[in-house]
Amino acid sequence: MYLRLLAFVLFCQFTFAQQTLTGTVYAEKIPLGGAAVIIKGTNQGTITDASGIFSLSFSKIKNPKVMISYLGYKTFIQKIKQTDKDLGNIHLFPNDELEEVVVSGTLKPVSKLKSAVPVEVYSKRFFQSNPTPSIFEALEIVNGIRPQLNCNVCNTGDIHINGQEGSYTMILIDGLPIVSGLSTVYGLSGIPQSLIERVEIVKGPASTLYGSEAIGGVINLITKIPENAAKLIR
Repeated sequence: MYLRLLAFVLFCQFTFAQQTLTGTVYAEKIPLGGAAVIIKGTNQGTITDASGIFSLSFSKIKNPKVMISYLGYKTFIQKIKQTDKDLGNIHLFPNDELEEVVVSGTLKPVSKLKSAVPVEVYSKRFFQSNPTPSIFEALEIVNGIRPQLNCNVCNTGDIHINGQEGSYTMILIDGLPIVSGLSTVYGLSGIPQSLIERVEIVKGPASTLYGSEAIGGVINLITKIPENAAKLIR
């Protein structure tokens, strides 16, 4: 009898020592999945699901603060009261102070301003305005880039940059070349747009860094980091 009473008291103390927070995180009016939600100064945290919703249970501490962060956005910090349960809709804003990073031919990340050649960087949000199944079709909205379908039977094509033939356009994935000069023919049609984090484009001769196959230009596809990708939900 005494053991049951003691277990009940300990259970009540543990239950009332916990606080649960819920909320929904948005970025530019779109639910943000994979955002980190932690209690500042502790190791108690969680991440938002594909709908941007999170539920976090944590031990009550003095003057707790919730911190929500995601790469490319300003960190959200707010004090939490003991009566707080639902934070409602939380909007994260782009962090314009972050310095753009490109991947050079030497496979080392360098600042966009310090790059030896001018690089145009297009984020995944740029391509969301024109949803397409593959990156081949998505590049149609970039100025100076013209994807051309050469065979309706085998569905192969190439990408022309500033009028140059597709064989003179080098395609990179995370800084590594794919399929040599035939990359625009066989490579891009099989790469889904949802896999891409951003696209870096060099227009014009870039042979000094990338070799003779980059006379027309270079298209560097940067894939998503697994930690920032949306999580699968059963």
